[in-house]
Amino acid sequence: MKAPERLPGGLHTSEAPERLPGGLRLFTTLAAMATEYPRYGEMLLADFELEIEEELWVDDTETDHDGWFCVATAPFPCPAEGCTFIAEFMTAAHLILVWEERDDPNLLRHAERAKQVGRNPHVTDYESSFGPSASYYAWEAAGRPVHGVRK
Repeated sequence: MKAPERLPGGLHTSEAPERLPGGLRLFTTLAAMATEYPRYGEMLLADFELEIEEELWVDDTETDHDGWFCVATAPFPCPAEGCTFIAEFMTAAHLILVWEERDDPNLLRHAERAKQVGRNPHVTDYESSFGPSASYYAWEAAGRPVHGVRK
């Protein structure tokens, strides 16, 4: 085995680089002399854990949706792992999706999809007592966020 290559600044690199996803290579470097702080051109690598903080999306248009229309369905659980939310309406991010028009093509398309998977959908007038709501079009404009739980 040949000696590690000597780099500028008194650093050494190992013979075999570690392969990372995407074809990147990571070389291990050792300082010739330990210092208390990094010198110009050096980098300290610390162990850290990236925490993903997820929040439910909220329709912040502050519109009262009473009198709009929603799709009531047979109860079904949130598909996110570990979530105990049970929906009784077509939802997105645990918010009841509402439409201004009863015959809105998107409302009818979503109701048809719920019918295909056996959820017994029916269009009904939305009431705030059902729970928090979001306009379907505001939800779409926000990028169609969905609820998810990561472990």
